[in-house]
Amino acid sequence: MISVEGLTVEFSVVPLFSGASFVVNDRDRIALVGKNGAGKSTLLKILCGKQKPTAGVVSIPNETTIGYLPQVMILQDDTTVREEARKAFAGMIRLKERLDKMNNELAERTDYESNEYMSLVERYTEEHERYMMMGAENYEAEIERTLMGLGFTRADLERPTNEFSGGWRMRIELAKILLQKPDVLLLDEPTNHLDIESIQWLEQFLIQSAKAVVLVSHDRAFINNVTNRTLEISCGKIIDYQVKYDEYVELRKERREQQIRAYENQQKEIADMRAFIDRFRYQATKAVQVQQKIKQLEKIVPIEIDEVDRSAMRLKFPPCLRSGDYPVICEEVEKKYGDHLVFSDVTFTIKRGEKVAFVGKNGEGKSTLVKCIMGEIPFTGNLKIGHNIQIGYFAQNQAQLLDESLTVFDTIDRVAKGDIRLRINDILGAFMFGGENADKKVKVLSGGERSRLAMIRLLLEPVNLLILDEPTNHLDMQSKDVLKEAIKAFDGTVIVVSHDREFLDGLVTKVYEFGGGKVWEHLGGIYDWLKAPLHLPPVGGVSESSMTIDERLSMSSSQAQKQTVKASPTGGGSEGAIAYLERKEQQKKVKRVEKSIKEVETKIQQLEARIKELDEILCTPEGASDMTVVTEYTSIRKLIDQHTERWEHLYEELEQLQINE
Repeated sequence: MISVEGLTVEFSVVPLFSGASFVVNDRDRIALVGKNGAGKSTLLKILCGKQKPTAGVVSIPNETTIGYLPQVMILQDDTTVREEARKAFAGMIRLKERLDKMNNELAERTDYESNEYMSLVERYTEEHERYMMMGAENYEAEIERTLMGLGFTRADLERPTNEFSGGWRMRIELAKILLQKPDVLLLDEPTNHLDIESIQWLEQFLIQSAKAVVLVSHDRAFINNVTNRTLEISCGKIIDYQVKYDEYVELRKERREQQIRAYENQQKEIADMRAFIDRFRYQATKAVQVQQKIKQLEKIVPIEIDEVDRSAMRLKFPPCLRSGDYPVICEEVEKKYGDHLVFSDVTFTIKRGEKVAFVGKNGEGKSTLVKCIMGEIPFTGNLKIGHNIQIGYFAQNQAQLLDESLTVFDTIDRVAKGDIRLRINDILGAFMFGGENADKKVKVLSGGERSRLAMIRLLLEPVNLLILDEPTNHLDMQSKDVLKEAIKAFDGTVIVVSHDREFLDGLVTKVYEFGGGKVWEHLGGIYDWLKAPLHLPPVGGVSESSMTIDERLSMSSSQAQKQTVKASPTGGGSEGAIAYLERKEQQKKVKRVEKSIKEVETKIQQLEARIKELDEILCTPEGASDMTVVTEYTSIRKLIDQHTERWEHLYEELEQLQINE
């Protein structure tokens, strides 16, 4: 589908990569990897034709279509969500207009035997077949499926796009690209603005429905689930590994070990040759052998060893005073914006040393509750920060809050205190800002560089409660691994808002799920929550929530543990049993409707397959005049419309059941 030969890209004479050759085939799922600045985004731009290489050829067949999602886009604000997504079918809509025009012309003309009329019939048949093959009759349902898969509700579809944040508008652009069904999808960090459920939906879409995919992502779980091939940009070369990311990591390690052994053997060989030359250079009897060794030495091509980025972050949170037993206590906390309820009756206690995750769809209140904890916005209810708490807060927009007129060094110098100022260069070096990079202006830094710089600011003061809102956005995999290990070793309390499953796995022991104006508590790690068949009841529980904040603060550790047992959502009260049975019944209804939806979809596919067969028959002179075929064609079209309408009703019923679940 795409053939790349001898590709070279240079900036200021220094090549990002050179002599790269590879082919993107149908059904390829390619992860494009390499350290920050290696040229991953540049390569995607070249593949889609938005940037020209210094040398080399990118061959793309004329009929091949490409969909490209960059990290940053200029977004439109003049339509509704549905209307914006409908632009993906602009070509189909124009084709429908042409078909309607031809159909009207056929109805008006009477020269049935003329060559012009037969030519018009032939054109109409061909265009109509293409129209049907494009799935024209179901594109409205397809728009809804895609947008809702990416996290929008049905009510959102009629809202103006300018009411949504940049992240949500990026989802609309992603939906438009997916709806166009291009032959090759080029995706640059597609999960940056998605929640866990939307990421999982996108994974399934790319696995099942996409043709060829080339993606850049720092979400390890995502690329492992989606890709089957890895292209690495390293040492100015592009190396092709026919395996997914985790297997690539192992193969790369083996490859580097082989390179090191070969390099050492080569260096020994070179040393032996030079020793021979130096020893016998001036002996006439050895002149021939010496000249042979000199020529051999000149012909040796030095073995390169794949670079390993050893400048990665080495995070170490400084020691801090011991906090109280309960750093954060919420009791019936509620937040509204006008008539819009974000959440209500949020009641929980986070104990010292716990590491918890806030998860859920975007817009459900995770960052809002963080802002309540930080005292940045008003709320109702009781929320108390424990004794001796010193908070380190990394906000989603922390990187954008940096002063763009300052250099990297000055940014840190202005917040550093005491002896730490003597070690600024060492700290910057540990965060990949060594040497001349320390003199860069903030305004020229990439998103990842800004995030690292903002993280340094956080580390300069000792804290015992870390609140991290999407800390891994724009960080590469190695940086995320080091950050994760540092947080695991941190002996304070941690609240992490994140959609990165791999980052949260093994880091948190409790998950708070936000959704529908409520918060649910799940004991265990992130994958325990993902595997859970049912939501647990709202956090709090009767016993603990009936106590005041001061009473809970005064409890000893052992009493607190007993209290937690009493408040366990799996307790055996009759009300709990009734609620459980109701949920089970609700689940059965959901499964029945889902089964009906699948049956209807299967029937629609069968009918559409028959329509395709009839279209081929109608393309022949005999078929076009066969009224039996025409009648069958018309009746099947009506059946498809009926089934599509039934599918829409079932989908609405399913959505309502899921809301009430």
